[in-house]
Amino acid sequence: DADLVLVEGAGGLLVRFTDDGDTLADVAAALRAPVLVVTAAGLGTLNTSELTAEALARRGLDCLGFVVGSWPAEPGLAERCNLHDLPVVTGARLLGAVPEGAGALAPGEFVTVARHSLAAELGGGWQTPDA
Repeated sequence: DADLVLVEGAGGLLVRFTDDGDTLADVAAALRAPVLVVTAAGLGTLNTSELTAEALARRGLDCLGFVVGSWPAEPGLAERCNLHDLPVVTGARLLGAVPEGAGALAPGEFVTVARHSLAAELGGGWQTPDA
């Protein structure tokens, strides 16, 4: 009966979590829910993210977009370029970049950081910075 329900999974879209081999992709399909993918900031994320986007598309699942889950305080060239390249390789919108360490914040502090780190579609005010 909620307006919004989040189902979080760890390890990736196709990680099996039941003895029957059920995955998060199966949960999303059963719920007919859009998928918001949290990805890394640095090297390797373009490949992993593109593979995840392909797996979602192959299963007919709606990809709401991608969020970088641990944006470094001092991003290097790879991280900055990834902000531009993620939407290109995934075909999905980049909807935020949450600063590293945000998960350790107190709930109230986390809400404030999240509002600045997520795009308007997710209730925030983040906009993709120039890479």
